[in-house]
Amino acid sequence: MKHLLYSVLLFFSTTVSTIAAVQPTHIIAMTQKSAETFYIQGAIQGIGNIEFLVDTGSSYVTINEQTLATLKQQGKVSYVKDMMGILANGKRKRISVYRIDSIRLSEKCELHDVEAAVFPGHTRHILGLSALKKVGAFTFSFDPPQLILSKCMTTPASQAQAQKELRKL
Repeated sequence: MKHLLYSVLLFFSTTVSTIAAVQPTHIIAMTQKSAETFYIQGAIQGIGNIEFLVDTGSSYVTINEQTLATLKQQGKVSYVKDMMGILANGKRKRISVYRIDSIRLSEKCELHDVEAAVFPGHTRHILGLSALKKVGAFTFSFDPPQLILSKCMTTPASQAQAQKELRKL
C-alpha cells in the first residue's frame, strides 16, 4: 500500500511538472495574406521593423542582399558558411549563411545568434527553422492565426512592462 501511494504521488508530480513545462510563453498574431501564407511582425537589430513570412518548410531564416549589406555595415552579422541550397522552384544555388546578432518576433520575443541564408535581390524575409528551433516547441495555429512559442528571451520592453504590472499588484 505504501509503495502504491509513492507511485501515485510520483506520477502526479511528474505529470504536473510536464504540463507546466509545455505551457506557451508567447503568442504572436499572424496575418494571412494569400491562400496559405502567414506573416508576423518582427525586427532585425540594425534593420528595424520587418515582416517575416512564416515558413516551417524552410531550414533557415532568409534575408536578402540589401539587408545583409546594411547588417555588415553595422557589424550585426558574421559569416558562417556557403552551402548548396534548393530553391522553391527546384533549382540549386550556392548560398551564403550568416549569423544575425538579434531578431525580435512581435514585441516580446528576442532570439540571438540566428543563422540566416542570404538570397539575391529584394526577396522577402522568411522566418524558418533556424529561428523557430531556438524557441523550443511551437504551435502554428490556423484558427485563430497565431504562432505559439514555448520559450523566448523577453525583450527589455516586455520586461519593463511586466515589472510595471507587478508594481500595480
